[in-house]
Amino acid sequence: MLRIALIGYGKMGHEVEAIALERGHTIVLKIDRDNLNELTTDNLKKADVAIEFTSPSTAMQNIQACFNAGIPVVSGTTGWNNQLEIMVNKARNGEGTLFYASNYSIGVNIFFKLNNYIASILDRIGMYQPSITEIHHTQKLDAPSGTAITLANTLCNQMKAYEGWSLIPDSAERKIPIEAIREGQVPGTHIVTFTSEQDIITLKHEAKSRRGFALGAVLAAEFLISRKGFFSMDDLLKLD
Repeated sequence: MLRIALIGYGKMGHEVEAIALERGHTIVLKIDRDNLNELTTDNLKKADVAIEFTSPSTAMQNIQACFNAGIPVVSGTTGWNNQLEIMVNKARNGEGTLFYASNYSIGVNIFFKLNNYIASILDRIGMYQPSITEIHHTQKLDAPSGTAITLANTLCNQMKAYEGWSLIPDSAERKIPIEAIREGQVPGTHIVTFTSEQDIITLKHEAKSRRGFALGAVLAAEFLISRKGFFSMDDLLKLD
């Protein structure tokens, strides 16, 4: 049984809480906008691990607070890539323990690997152009999604004709176009399309709810106990 601190108690925080309780864990701290003053070293030390789903503007300081308290932290906040590497390096240098993923769904992480494999094949063929579409609920703050960015980076690593991404309607040579759609309460849909003059190959992942993301985050928290450094879903799922 783990004692878990929840940093961010919105829709994802509630889903994480439900999964954690189902798996026999205890929630010892819940931090949201109305009680930020309770995010203290003393309160964090009551927990074995923290799970953080907040905002791009606060993620770095939340993770640093966990580092200062000496507890490992699972972070699922996206949209702060320019600062993420700082915290990753701190974890790798022994200043804290961090598990980070742009998406905690087990299915999405298998989706990443499938796209990586197909892109490696299509790079050798050289006649397919990739594009990405992501669809999320209207409350999602960042666009494109962290998952779409991870997909784009995955494709660029394999397809030598591309060196980054651009958000539609912008376009640029050698950039993978990403379309970001915000509508209703869509938990998350990602579509990767490879187009040639002869045909179209389409891969799609569609989340049914936030529950899959929450389960992955709790599994990551369980994985972190007694570990030091930086970890990702590749470490948890052993997909490599």
